[in-house]
Amino acid sequence: MQLTALKTLGDLKSNNYTSRSIKDELRDNLIFNLKNNKSSFEGIFGYEHTVIPQLEQAILSRHNINLLGLRGQAKTRIARQLLNLLDEYIPVVEGSEINDDPFHPISLYAKELLEEKGDDTPITWLHRSERFAEKLATPDVTVADLIGDIDPIKAANLKLSYADQRVIHYGMIPRANRCIFVINELPDLQARIQVALFNILQEGDVQIRGFNLRLALDLQFVFTANPEDYTNRGSIVTPLKDRIGSQILTHYPKDIEIAKQITKQEAKLSKFKQDHIVVPDLARTLLEQISIEARKSHYVDAKSGVSARLSITAFENLMSTAERRALVNGDDKTCIRLSDFNGIIPAITGKVELVYEGEEEGAEFVAQQLIEAAVLNLYPKYFPEIKKLEKQDEVQSYDDILKWFLENDDIQFFEDDSNAEYESALSKIKPLEEMLEKHVSNYEATEKFFWMEFILWGLSVHKKLDRNQVDTQLNFGDSLGNFIKGL
Repeated sequence: MQLTALKTLGDLKSNNYTSRSIKDELRDNLIFNLKNNKSSFEGIFGYEHTVIPQLEQAILSRHNINLLGLRGQAKTRIARQLLNLLDEYIPVVEGSEINDDPFHPISLYAKELLEEKGDDTPITWLHRSERFAEKLATPDVTVADLIGDIDPIKAANLKLSYADQRVIHYGMIPRANRCIFVINELPDLQARIQVALFNILQEGDVQIRGFNLRLALDLQFVFTANPEDYTNRGSIVTPLKDRIGSQILTHYPKDIEIAKQITKQEAKLSKFKQDHIVVPDLARTLLEQISIEARKSHYVDAKSGVSARLSITAFENLMSTAERRALVNGDDKTCIRLSDFNGIIPAITGKVELVYEGEEEGAEFVAQQLIEAAVLNLYPKYFPEIKKLEKQDEVQSYDDILKWFLENDDIQFFEDDSNAEYESALSKIKPLEEMLEKHVSNYEATEKFFWMEFILWGLSVHKKLDRNQVDTQLNFGDSLGNFIKGL
């Protein structure tokens, strides 16, 4: 028999239904998943040996949880996935404002209804998707918003005095009884509002305008916060912190492969992009390296963090840059180019918080520096080291390429060049192709020109070639030759 077919308290009793607290629900369903080797947190990468085990321990301990970490570390996503550990449906006293358990009513309304109707008390079923409440902590949040207040309109309509408990309008927290309640950015909540949470977390008391109600609210609290040394706007008051069972530190991906998995999962791409744009694995790696460079750049405020959203939105912009070019030229298919990375600059400038030196240089300059730093750090993993100084008459790996540029004009191409124009420009540099064939053997044929351009960028960031960007035109040329021409 379907549980949702049961309509009264008597039906629940005759079917031996047993109610549980929300923390017991989470605990019991997690135990089932652990015993059956079933993941409770899908699509969260990089936390398998750090955050998730700690989270599971907190649930097994029936703790309220504080997720502490920089922005873009999946804190809210984790909180929302706790829904998967709840029962699919729970019974609620019909008409209850605060999801009263028919076996353990706490509101005056539910108690009076049960006293009047007994086993004939009507029930409704609440799906787990409706058992999640979320509040962003902002300076304008009041105790009335969270806990409740006296409602003069209700008092007038029901012709009740303000001394009657029925004139109370419950706030978000009582209305989330038997639910997961998330407060995001807890330090932003004013200290006096945080104080109002003390008894709810510990004793279950709720005080509303002189009413001292013993409401044994059944809640799973999840708080999220940035580290206090960053959040200058406020902090978590010590007594409240003391009442939160487990504080779990989140972190950014520890390696590029995990970061690539996250970006691939989260980026929203059209079918055209998926089917018509080739993305070399090197391009994905380079994209994630940019975020890594941002997190250690002296231009970027390390305390603010660099969200995973930087990589996600940058990847979407990268794909859109290639898509736009393909549409302009009527190319059915195209491959990401390194010059397409200029298209991700708007995604970078809005995602990094600059220190004074960065503000002085400008957001676009910093974004360009991050791209170049990513190329600089990845280049030696694929090609021979580019030495700053060489011994006289010593043969270097890049001599043929540099000699080609010394004897020929600069290579020029535009960001909107068709596939044929772009490939024709790079194909002129025969030593470039020879270098690629010698050191990289497992690339796809469609990725060939991306690799060739990567070599040019590698030489330019090592100051062996000049790279100049004028509007949408990109030039590569011999540094010494261009210097002599300028004399």
